Amino acid sequence: MVISPTTLFTGQQLVWLPACPSTNTVAQQLQRENRASEGCTVITGHQTAGRGQRGNQWEAAADENLTLSVVWHPTFLAATEQFLLSQAVALAALDWARRWLGAGGAPSLRVKWPNDLYAGNQKLGGILIENTLSGLKIQYSIVGIGLNVNQQAFAVPTATSLSALTGRPYDLAAAAARLLECLEARYLQLRAGRVGQLRQEYLAALYRYQQPHSFLVDGQPVTGTIMGIEDDGRLAVRLPDGVRLFAMQEIRYL
Repeated sequence: MVISPTTLFTGQQLVWLPACPSTNTVAQQLQRENRASEGCTVITGHQTAGRGQRGNQWEAAADENLTLSVVWHPTFLAATEQFLLSQAVALAALDWARRWLGAGGAPSLRVKWPNDLYAGNQKLGGILIENTLSGLKIQYSIVGIGLNVNQQAFAVPTATSLSALTGRPYDLAAAAARLLECLEARYLQLRAGRVGQLRQEYLAALYRYQQPHSFLVDGQPVTGTIMGIEDDGRLAVRLPDGVRLFAMQEIRYL
């Protein structure tokens, strides 16, 4: 695949693999071997053992979607600020989808906490960020992204793709280039310290924000309302017994 993003560094070093178990694993290995410059991007047509959030496996049809990982060196972020990077990447995915769906489809796009991309109530993409720390700072990050582009059939009804939403196919190389441009723009926004704007935009795009919804908490279904996000990424949810803060493994949407 030939990709020509208009970026300063993201995707300028490009590793294309027709198939691989996990782009995050390949990117991690390149970084450990000092063979990855900042912005190094590993992209594959077929990821056979992709990892998702909560230890889930990310499944995507071969040569129909975008599956890639980007190496960044956000040494300007403290270890306690890891969720800022997650917010920036989620917003980049949202920016990317808005470019393709236009004014008609864009209003249905949301970020489902912590960083899944949703169109209505269906998942359009997922993100897995693996950070390596050095002392109190982030040394480097492997940003893994899977976005459904041309796939039409899914094993679960809660998944969708750009093509399924619009009824037309997309050029994967062009889609990849636009994604890398969106990623770098948000990363530069974060590096410039414009975190207030990032947090505000993330909340504005948050799935089910300030809307009653069913969650699984302590093994029991309960109705709650998302009230906000803590700086460390914990979800603030108003429940019948008051507002509680949840880490990722402690609450699940129903």
